[in-house]
Amino acid sequence: MTTIYVAASKANQEWGADVGLGKNLYKVGVTDDAPEAVLEGFAGQSDWKVLTSAPCEISEEEALAQLGRKEKAVDPLYYPKLRGATGLFKVTIASVENSMLVALALDGREPPKNFKVKPADIGQYLINNAVK
Repeated sequence: MTTIYVAASKANQEWGADVGLGKNLYKVGVTDDAPEAVLEGFAGQSDWKVLTSAPCEISEEEALAQLGRKEKAVDPLYYPKLRGATGLFKVTIASVENSMLVALALDGREPPKNFKVKPADIGQYLINNAVK
């Protein structure tokens, strides 16, 4: 069974902030193996943490193409440090927040007063948009 996952690397996010991409960079991928094994040394970083994963029925190319319609994919050819790594996305927190607020409104619930987007929420947002 294939698994779709979302991962983050603190070092990669710091690098993204330094080069002007912003700190909200996340890796989305589909694998038959454990995501931790696939992420070892991805994009030259070794501190990847899986935020969210879920079983899926689609290939990685389909998932990345679907997600690319909603969020901006980072071009690995433009940034040599990425070493050809695909599946990195620059996420806008406002779109994640809007998606969560709309979901709460459709459920008929009020958002909490201290509403804040967490990394797990970003992971779920990316997975939902990749498998739609």
